[in-house]
Amino acid sequence: MLTSASPRGASISAMDIALDYPLGPITRRSIKQQLFSLFGGGREAEPPGSIRALNGVSFEIVSGERVGIIGTNGSGKSTLLRAMAGVYPITGGQLTVRGAIQGMFDINLGFELEATGLENILYRGLVMGLSPTEIRARQGEIVEFAELGDFIHLPVRTYSSGMAVRLAFAISTYLQGNVLLLDEMLGAGDAAFQVKAAARMRNLVHSAEVLVLVSHDISTIRNVCTRTIWLSAGKVVMDGDTTDVTTAYLNATRPEPAPQSAS
Repeated sequence: MLTSASPRGASISAMDIALDYPLGPITRRSIKQQLFSLFGGGREAEPPGSIRALNGVSFEIVSGERVGIIGTNGSGKSTLLRAMAGVYPITGGQLTVRGAIQGMFDINLGFELEATGLENILYRGLVMGLSPTEIRARQGEIVEFAELGDFIHLPVRTYSSGMAVRLAFAISTYLQGNVLLLDEMLGAGDAAFQVKAAARMRNLVHSAEVLVLVSHDISTIRNVCTRTIWLSAGKVVMDGDTTDVTTAYLNATRPEPAPQSAS
């Protein structure tokens, strides 16, 4: 069960959580479908069959911590991050998140293509739990940062891929909470926009009360995080000081040297 609480004193608590990932195709829900489900729109039938993606995962993350999650492909890193964000429902255990969640792992997910840029700002904010008044208070900053001009009043289907990324990035970083969940350090748009995006990401990381970062880049984990959780096959292998955990991980996953042939 995932529970959430007041944004004051942000923290994340996982007690023996498990998550079964359904096999077969998974349909991505649009923002309107997510809003419909939030207000009692019912549940979709589960596809038959599943695999256990998380198995007995436990940890406590308290206010002020910067926590990295590492592991090889298929270890459960991104699944765990999405479970924290409430995107994937857990199968067992208890997962409690205290704080306003800001998840950044698929910033284009859920755009309503027939809706305008302004309408998508509203939809995304409502899904994140913000009131229309809170969304309107931040709307001007989002529009200015995205640099879309009059396109903000046109349907998103008319946008180039770069324009859509800029809008998604602006929405995701200005409709912010104090629990920041990142799947890799994101950049966006062309070279000029990436300079702004990089500065914005640094500000977000600095201001977040709790940061959880999933990354394959061990140098980034070491630069940003003071604590790291190593996952393998959906289980916690090691949880502790970033230098200790990343060193053990690199030693365990380093390829064996090829045997030298006799001369």
